[in-house]
Amino acid sequence: MVFFKSCFRARTSADRSQDAGWRLFSLKELQNASNNFNYDNKLGEGRFGSVYWGQLWDGSQIAVKRLKLWSSKREIDFAVEVEILGRVRHKNLLSLRGYCAEGKERLLVYNYMPNLSLSAHLHGHLAAESNLDWERRMNIAIGSAEALAYLHHHATPHIIHGDLKSSNVLLNAEFEAQVADFGFAELVPETSTVNAGAMGYFPPDHATPGDGKLSEKSDVYSFGVLLLELVSGRKPVEKQGFSASAKSQSIVEWATPMIYEGRLDDIADPKLSGNFNEVELKQVVQVAQWCSQTSPENRPSMIKVVELLKKVRDEKIKADDHDG
Repeated sequence: MVFFKSCFRARTSADRSQDAGWRLFSLKELQNASNNFNYDNKLGEGRFGSVYWGQLWDGSQIAVKRLKLWSSKREIDFAVEVEILGRVRHKNLLSLRGYCAEGKERLLVYNYMPNLSLSAHLHGHLAAESNLDWERRMNIAIGSAEALAYLHHHATPHIIHGDLKSSNVLLNAEFEAQVADFGFAELVPETSTVNAGAMGYFPPDHATPGDGKLSEKSDVYSFGVLLLELVSGRKPVEKQGFSASAKSQSIVEWATPMIYEGRLDDIADPKLSGNFNEVELKQVVQVAQWCSQTSPENRPSMIKVVELLKKVRDEKIKADDHDG
């Protein structure tokens, strides 16, 4: 980060926004677009702030992330980090469209994703529509893996996501994955509260995202949980019963016995109604199991994960061609 700070400190915000293909927004512009951050426009709330739907004067729809209260002592850090995030470009990453920094307000602006989040389709108000067939789930898995691999190995500097979960995997009009909220652990490092929806995604070697142990390997674990969530339709953590005293069970704990017993069909989401390739399911679950190993050193890199998932898809395509 030292290199970035020394390079960017003398440049103006206008220079940065023009170079990166995104721009500065005024607070008034974003207030008008979101009806003054009206509750009815609120899309969700996470560890780093709230997200609102908005519409600009030209009719384009945006999503505005209003970050939690900001300290003026970190002003240079904010400019540096936003500069870095603004330059990250990948087909499966939600690109920054612009930002606003006025007074204590810090806001990030993105294009609005019409199909909302993976979480909404698996667990939320869109779950009943059953829009996620097996093909789409595999495409989302591969796209999300490619996004993380890019952050870990190709972005400059390398970026740890730090908060991967199904609500941060947005879906565009074609149901392609757009991974959001990457790099926010650097933007808002002092966040002490953990959103309940994030529990279950963090590996046993640390209980919460705020304990200073975030790494590429913790992202890999989170991806393993996401894979199990995709194929099973279960939440990362679910209660074992309906009583107040019922214990919670992670999706990894739930799936592990069935994996060892070879009962993979029992892992598959009932909403799929059996419409999946059994060989493909087995291989994807194996990748998820490898990613969610207890020991960080035993987890693969995201480049290896992409390779394995693409191999699964390629083998299916070859089999389909042969059968045809």
